[in-house]
Amino acid sequence: MTGRLAGRTAIVTGAARGIGRACATALAAEGADLVLLDVAAPIEGLGYPAGTASQLDHTAALCAEHGAATLVVAADVRDLGALEAVARKTVDRFGRIDVLVNNAGIAAPSGKAVHEMTEPEWALMIDVDLSGPWRAVKAVAPTMIAQRSGSIVNIASTAGLVGYRNFAGYVSAKHGVLGLTRAAALDLAPHKVRVNAVCPGSVRDDPALEGRMLSEIARALGLDVAEHETTFVRDQPTNELVEAGDVAAAVLWLATGESRHATGGVVTVDGGFTSR
Repeated sequence: MTGRLAGRTAIVTGAARGIGRACATALAAEGADLVLLDVAAPIEGLGYPAGTASQLDHTAALCAEHGAATLVVAADVRDLGALEAVARKTVDRFGRIDVLVNNAGIAAPSGKAVHEMTEPEWALMIDVDLSGPWRAVKAVAPTMIAQRSGSIVNIASTAGLVGYRNFAGYVSAKHGVLGLTRAAALDLAPHKVRVNAVCPGSVRDDPALEGRMLSEIARALGLDVAEHETTFVRDQPTNELVEAGDVAAAVLWLATGESRHATGGVVTVDGGFTSR
């Protein structure tokens, strides 16, 4: 690695596992210090797993192997006050906020047709997957504006580019994340703060990263996980699922000065799925 982020500080939401963990370690490998955030308890009424303290600590240990200083925080992206507190803690500890990776999100509740979803299920999906990223942007923006520098990377999905049957809430939220990305990019461009999005395709559930997205989707649809993964592989023009590290590589590029003219953009990492 080349130390492209030496002296910089990054906040990663949803950092306990999967894409969040891969992004955190990739940023650490390039010299960034990390603030690692995840929800501390399962979301009530959903059964969606929390990022446990041990999982966050494991992410921190992986970052520390690259020499990164880390701050581990339990916080829920549904709580603006908590995210603003994270921003203050980051500045108190590291003096600056250079990168925000808006990764926290949920796949469930899914598996229901649009007319079968309950209003609480719809509201929860929008609250976590769309309003959550907005809250995080709002929390870090004042510091980045004062610095006149910063890179915000929103993790969206191919569900932000196309529709999926029985996933109306998730699809709507992820389409909204791309709208948020483009609007925020225009609002923050005069302050030298860049905002971009990455749209991963189907990411393999890597046991080493404790990924869960395919498992959650399969569960929501009542499918065997192995059968579901085979179906997704068949749908990929490359005949391969995306790895969390592939997504992290795109995030890393957007976090560095190499992408200094990129803002309001979308990087798709989907094995050609949305090009079919």
